[in-house]
This record gives sequence, C-alpha cells and structure tokens, in this order.
Amino acid sequence: MESKTREMNSETVSKDMTIGEVVGKWPHLAEIMTSYGLHCVGCHANPYESIEQGALGHGMETETFNQMMKDLKKAAAQGTANEQEHRHFSEVNFDEAKINLTDAAAKKVLEIMKEENKQGHGLRFGVMAGGCSGFKYVLDFEEKEAPNDLVLKEKGVKIFVDKEAVAMINGARIDFTSGLQGTGFKIENPNTEKSCGCGSSFS
Repeated sequence: MESKTREMNSETVSKDMTIGEVVGKWPHLAEIMTSYGLHCVGCHANPYESIEQGALGHGMETETFNQMMKDLKKAAAQGTANEQEHRHFSEVNFDEAKINLTDAAAKKVLEIMKEENKQGHGLRFGVMAGGCSGFKYVLDFEEKEAPNDLVLKEKGVKIFVDKEAVAMINGARIDFTSGLQGTGFKIENPNTEKSCGCGSSFS
C-alpha cells in the first residue's frame, strides 16, 4: 500500500504528455496553460498534441515553456495531494455516460440545424478553460465525430463529447429557455463545485 501511494504521488506532468491527457488528469492545470497563452486547451483536437508541440509549435519561447512546465509540475503535485477535492473529475464508465437534453433544447438544436442546413450533424458538447468560474461550456455543430469522441444520442440528436471531458460533464442537463432573463441554452452540471448564474461557466 505504501509503495502504491508513493507511486501515485510521484506521478507528474511530462512535456510529452498530450494536452488532453493533462487536463483529464489534472483539470485545474488548464488555467495555468491558458495563462501562458496555450489557448488550444479545451479544443477537441488537443488529445493528439503534446504540451511541447502545442507550446513551441505556436511560438512560445523555450524559457517561458520551461517555466510553465515547472508551474504545471508544482500544481500537479499539489493536486495529487488534494485529490479528494477534485473527486468529481474521476474516470467514468463510458457505457454509462449520459448527457440529458430537455425537449425544448432538443427541439431548438434540430431547428437550428435545419436553418443552417446541417441536418445529420452532431452537437459538439465540451469544456474549455475560461469563463467567470474557471471553465466554460462549448456547444457547436460538427459533421462527424472525432477519433477520440464518445457519441451519445438523445431525443434524435447525436452528441459528440471528447472522452477527456466526459468526467467533467457526465450527467449534465442542457435546457433551452426563453424569457425576461434571457434566451439561450442553459446547462446544469452535477459535477461542478460552483457555477455562475449564466449557466455557461463552472469550476
């Protein structure tokens, strides 16, 4: 048991790890990467690009990259020590994963698809660093799923979710509301510690 604990605590961030892998293991590191200008965090393509490729390939100076890696390793170590605080980001069984669309949301999604001539497309649902609470939701249309996607079906709508993000949004409920307080999609996520009143940002 003691040996296993030491092994877990020794796990750290490597420059060869993909951005998606890092965010999947230590979600709180996304904010550090974006603060250094690594804005591809949260993009559904990020599982295929290493931190080094993503940083140096987009113009980050070597010295800045090395400092970012130091900050990431330090924050990862602190995150491992406080793992229970981030328990809602634990791995999930993909076969049991679920994204809930209300009737109003499904109707609106299909309506927009028809208006934009995107019948047959899927709804991309994901997260990226940003927003007033640390992370923000992403909703978009895509013609087909990416290789690392989990494809869910709800009320006639295909939903594409990057597997790296499933643990963060599993069980989320997407609704569409129209009223005095605004019109748009609102998301209720059971995995969040807190969220902003707009329903589009969380931590």
